[in-house]
Amino acid sequence: MRFSEIAEILGGNIEAQGANDDISELVIDSRQATSHPNTLFFCLRGVYHDGHQFIPQLVEKGIRNFIVSDAQISDDLNLIQVADTLGALQKLVAHHRSSFHIPVIGITGSNGKTMIKEWLSTVLSEKYKVVKSPKSYNSQVGVPLSVWQMKREHEIGVFEAGISQKGEMEKLEKIIRPTIGIFTNIGEAHSEGFESLNEKIEEKSRLFTNADKLICSKDQPEIYDYLKKAFGDKVIAWSAHESSEITIVKEPLRHLFKYGNEVYAFKLGEKADRDLENLFHVISAAIVCGMSQQEIEDGIKHIVPVPMRLELKRGINDTYILDDTYNNDLAGLRIALDYLQQQTQYSRKTVILSDILQSGLQDLQLYGEVNTQLKLHGVDRVIGIGQAITASGDLFGMETFFFPDAEAFLASDLTFAHEMILVKGARVFGLEKIVSFLEEKNHGTVLEVNFEALIHNLNSYRNLLRKDVRLMVMVKAFAYGGGIAEIANLLQYQQVDRLGVAYVDEGIFLRKHGIKIPILVMNPNWEALSLLTSFNLEAEVYSLAMLRHMLTTLKQLPGIHLKLETGMNRLGIPHEDIEELKTLLAQHPELKIKGVFTHLSSQEEDSNDDYTLSQIRLFEQSSEEIASTLGYQPIRHVLNSAGIVRWPDYQYEMVRLGIGLYGFDATGKMQNLQPISTLKTIISQVKKVKKGDSIGYSRMGKAQKDGQIAILPIGYADGYLRVFGNGKAWVSVQGKKAPTIGNICMDMTMIDVSGIEVKEGDEVTLFGQEPTIVELAKWVDTIPYEILTNVSQRVKRVFRSE
Repeated sequence: MRFSEIAEILGGNIEAQGANDDISELVIDSRQATSHPNTLFFCLRGVYHDGHQFIPQLVEKGIRNFIVSDAQISDDLNLIQVADTLGALQKLVAHHRSSFHIPVIGITGSNGKTMIKEWLSTVLSEKYKVVKSPKSYNSQVGVPLSVWQMKREHEIGVFEAGISQKGEMEKLEKIIRPTIGIFTNIGEAHSEGFESLNEKIEEKSRLFTNADKLICSKDQPEIYDYLKKAFGDKVIAWSAHESSEITIVKEPLRHLFKYGNEVYAFKLGEKADRDLENLFHVISAAIVCGMSQQEIEDGIKHIVPVPMRLELKRGINDTYILDDTYNNDLAGLRIALDYLQQQTQYSRKTVILSDILQSGLQDLQLYGEVNTQLKLHGVDRVIGIGQAITASGDLFGMETFFFPDAEAFLASDLTFAHEMILVKGARVFGLEKIVSFLEEKNHGTVLEVNFEALIHNLNSYRNLLRKDVRLMVMVKAFAYGGGIAEIANLLQYQQVDRLGVAYVDEGIFLRKHGIKIPILVMNPNWEALSLLTSFNLEAEVYSLAMLRHMLTTLKQLPGIHLKLETGMNRLGIPHEDIEELKTLLAQHPELKIKGVFTHLSSQEEDSNDDYTLSQIRLFEQSSEEIASTLGYQPIRHVLNSAGIVRWPDYQYEMVRLGIGLYGFDATGKMQNLQPISTLKTIISQVKKVKKGDSIGYSRMGKAQKDGQIAILPIGYADGYLRVFGNGKAWVSVQGKKAPTIGNICMDMTMIDVSGIEVKEGDEVTLFGQEPTIVELAKWVDTIPYEILTNVSQRVKRVFRSE
């Protein structure tokens, strides 16, 4: 689509016009923009961002085409001014959609949208060339970016749509225009914007306004009754419990699907209720789309219950592995490459890529586009797995290696060190074996860190801040046990203003792993002060003696944050030293005082509000005197996570977010926070025990009856506290509670699994959703901080992102 055509479609004012470029890429995030010459950037506005401010840096990347809402002056750019840039994005893609006359399936509901979309696309690929939403792109911006992928070679589309408030679905319906609808289920997720469950059903069903057929479960009566009333004979409901348009009958070894005069039989095996529900939607939709039993059977063989998440893992020889081995298509590859580009831990980037299946493109065009994307994202080396990518090897313009299959790769002598490695491939190529080979070899205990939850928590606190207030995030103590380099990199990408660490070596570690934003060292070792300027680190100065030491020993002075003692009675310059401090500051104008701050001892406690207020008043008095002496106002910061919630009038120029980022709120007012960490392990062995048998060191565990125990490869050296032993804690296995039995050992823990069907290799959750870290803290009379920071660094971290 030419830029001039887009201008005509949108009806905006052309502020400037360069070459009439052919547009193929739509971008809304400046951080993900590459130098692709056919990119159109939409300058969207949000609470904390404005795309217009990034135009200069995007121009430096080579981007020339922009949709703006503010007038811009330029002679060599293509600029279209519209009133609403998001509305323009949606209008453009709605126009693009209108030129296609193929079946399009629109999926909505509370849960299962992404899984059904992925599974259904896999099944439909047995017969059709499918275009689908990448990952869980189902929002007001995700849907248009998904639908823009539609091309002439596609024969069917599958897109999901999610909403959080009234009025949103009408916009998405105009973009997707589904001919077939699927309403998965209804629940309380994202209910804040709706007055009732019925209102939410009504709003979601607006996606089907122009659909010809609607698929739903008759076993969800609220959905079925509404759709039947609103859409009548268009509804094709399935039920596993009563007669319906599609009646599902479970037999001993198979499920029968009766639709009109046709009967389909499928061996689905034993699956969880939710997985079966998702499969019933998928099979019903495939039947409605005219697929044969054999085609559906073949498709079902290729679907796997794998979460659609990118996983960042530590690899061998100081590498990071970005594991995206669920499937492989061009849209998903671009997303994975965007994510790879965000990682600054190492500059060298390698991509291990399988053949891309069922793209609908000829190999020359397909792998030519793959090569373009790899080059735009700065990939240094590509390793191809499969016959098609190998045959297209001459198309790639970087270092290349090719193998017919994963086994041939594993038998090679390729080496990896100090680099980021993306592994992306269709499941049939078994690239998970390559991931396993490249992963750091730790034991079976894993701390899973959910980046989506972390971003959610970050934004929850950002929403409480004035627009001009800066945000410093604490990543000390290995980012509260989560993983300092990985979390700091995410926070840098999310454009926080500053990071806080405890010690100089933490700051140096971050600088060596690609962190460029300001870092404040809260407790610098005097002997390491000379390293602060070498690594561009800021320093907390908490005494006059420390300040004098810096002045007499350092040739170059770092940026300084003066810490004032106001009542915490920990580190800090006491009020009686303020006059002497002012004299020193006046004598040394070369000092770069970046900030002045204090620590409030009881920000979360109502009973100590008077004391907190007295600390604030003393801080204000002292900081005003310092600013008057300096002749400028340094950044002031006093509030931590609890203070952000309870003391909004004292945000000053910056706040310090700590434990709240990681999902815990001491005030009880932040009900929407999400825990970011789940500690999991596996069962090493299952043993039968008889009544009276002793278990573990000192025979502290005693079997009260005949039963069985399981041994877990985690102990107090991993951070699972010894005090959790002897039934003080329980873990979750097969969805059931299993108490500890006997003492916790250095590397092992025993649990009582009597009455639970378990086997070696079964997954066990030590904290996460069940039990929670808060529960663990209560069991042993401590705080969540201690539980989080106790998880040993020898425990493997896996970082997950949607």
